[in-house]
Amino acid sequence: MPETSDLGAVTPQAREISSRSRSIAREIVGDAGYHDRVRQRCVIATGDPEFANLLRFENDPVRAGIDAIRRDSAVYTDIRMVSVGISKVGHDCQVTCVLDLAAGKDFVDRYGVTRTSAGFMAMGRDLDGSIVVIGNAPSAALTVCELIKDGVCPALVIGIPVGFVNAAESKELLRSLDVPSITCVGTRGGTPVAVACMNELIAITAQGVLDGEDDAE
Repeated sequence: MPETSDLGAVTPQAREISSRSRSIAREIVGDAGYHDRVRQRCVIATGDPEFANLLRFENDPVRAGIDAIRRDSAVYTDIRMVSVGISKVGHDCQVTCVLDLAAGKDFVDRYGVTRTSAGFMAMGRDLDGSIVVIGNAPSAALTVCELIKDGVCPALVIGIPVGFVNAAESKELLRSLDVPSITCVGTRGGTPVAVACMNELIAITAQGVLDGEDDAE
């Protein structure tokens, strides 16, 4: 596999830490393909070797994500922490948190849903061809699933909500849909994992290493 790099590591010390962390993660996870690269990044983000076994990849999400990044597709996140964590180098995608969409307030007032759900409801068909990154809110993941059932077609959904209420269920539902997705099983997840998935896809794209390579498990 090609040498990996953390695009956010810009100082010598940061690059050294990134390189050492990646080396340890390779030993833990393996290095058989691009799914393993995502797994490595998530293990580093969580400090938890077991997290590699929780990740699920449906409908060729790595290829779908790289193609979307190359098209400069819009990226929509559930919370600001996710949007802040996504690398701003290595791509030209516009990253937007749905909480910052004024139109979402109408859906909150009308339906009494969470603000993240309302933000995605307000997007509607504007999600077509976009990358959706959910790192916190199961309610947002469920809303995106319902939109997909109604015909909305994101290019990729990274759905890693965390918690005891609807987190596991929303990810299971997402995996059942005909959309490229990266999820994890169970109640675990969170912003660091969602950001790690997205940033690894950005790094792969920036390095230009996907074409002709085997995206093996």
